Amino acid sequence: MPRILILCPFPQDIAAGQRLKYEQYIDDWRERGFEVKVSSFMNLKMWGIVYQKGHYFEKIFGTIRGSIIRIFNLFQIPQYDVVYVFMWVTPVGTSFFERAARFLAKKLVYDIEDNVMMQTSNAINPIVKLLRGPGKTRYLIKNSDHVITSSPFLNDFCMKNNIKRSCTYISSSLDTDRFVPTNKYKNDHKLVIGWTGTFTSSGYLDLLREVFVKLAKTHDFKLRVIGNFDYDLPGVDLEVIRWSAENEVKDLQGIDIGVYPLEQNQWVLGKSGLKALQYMAFGLPTVATNVGTTPKIISHLENGWLVKTDDEWLKALATLVDDFELRKHLGQNARKTVLEKYSKHNIRLEYLSILNDQIGTD
Repeated sequence: MPRILILCPFPQDIAAGQRLKYEQYIDDWRERGFEVKVSSFMNLKMWGIVYQKGHYFEKIFGTIRGSIIRIFNLFQIPQYDVVYVFMWVTPVGTSFFERAARFLAKKLVYDIEDNVMMQTSNAINPIVKLLRGPGKTRYLIKNSDHVITSSPFLNDFCMKNNIKRSCTYISSSLDTDRFVPTNKYKNDHKLVIGWTGTFTSSGYLDLLREVFVKLAKTHDFKLRVIGNFDYDLPGVDLEVIRWSAENEVKDLQGIDIGVYPLEQNQWVLGKSGLKALQYMAFGLPTVATNVGTTPKIISHLENGWLVKTDDEWLKALATLVDDFELRKHLGQNARKTVLEKYSKHNIRLEYLSILNDQIGTD
C-alpha cells in the first residue's frame, strides 16, 4: 500500500486553499489504495486566533507546538513513499525544515498557492513576514520532484526554476454535487450582492467600498459578506455572516450576484480565481477584476462580467441588479463552465496521475 504524508499549515476542512484543492481528494486516494496521513502545523485553536490582533502568548505557544510536531514528522518521513507539502513545511523560520524534508523524502510533491514567493506588502502580519525565511518557497520550487501550481502564470515561473522541469497547473475545483444553484433570477426581492473570503483577503473587498456606497444611492440591494472577521460599511445595507462549513452552501445560495475584486499587480497573477469559481458553481452572475487567471475562467458577458475601473464596477453591478434576464444568462453559463472544466470529478484525475507517476504505479 503506497503511503503519503501531507504536511500542511492549516487544520483540515477549514482553509479554502486546502479545502478546495487537494483535501477533497484524500478520500478518493484512500479508496484507490493509498494510505494517507495528514499533519497540520496549526490546530483549530491556533487557527482561531492567528489572524487576530494580540494573543501573543497563544501564538508563540502554537508556533512552538507546530514546530515540535514537525520534528516528529522528520523522523516519520522516510517511512512514506511521497511527502506532499502544501505552501511550507513550517510557516516561519529558515528553510531548515524544508531542506530536511527534501533530504529525507523519497519523493516530494510541492503544492503552491498564490504568488507566495513574492515578497510584497500583501503580508497581513509584518512580523510574520519578517520571521518567514525568504528561501523557503524558492527552495521547494527548485528541488521538489513535482510542483503543483495555482495559476498558469505561477506555473511558468516554477517551470523555469524547478530542476526537473516537472510542474503542473491544477485549478481549484468544486464539488458540483454539493454546490448547486437555487437562484430563480427574479427581481421580486431585495437583491443580494455577495463576497466570501477571510481576513487575509479582506483588503480586496475594501477596493469596492466607494462603489457600494455609490450604488446604494441609486439601487436597493443588500451586501452579504461571508468571512471570519467583522466588517462595517456605513451607507450600505450590510449583512456580515461568519463562515462555517455547515452553512457555507446555504449562505452562498442566498446571493444573487458574486463579486471578485482584485488589485492589478504582480501578486494576483498567482491567484487561482477560486472565489469566482465558487460563485459560478452556484449559477451566480459574477463580476470580477480583469486580471491574472480570471479572464482565463470568465469570458466577458458570456459567463460573467470582467471589469477594471470603479466606473466599470458600478455599471456592471447596477445593470445586473436591474436586469434579471442578464443575470440568468450569465449565471447559467457560469454553472455550465464549472461543470465542464472545474468540477472535482474532472480534476481528481490530474492529482491521481501525479501521485501514481511519483510512486511509479499505473
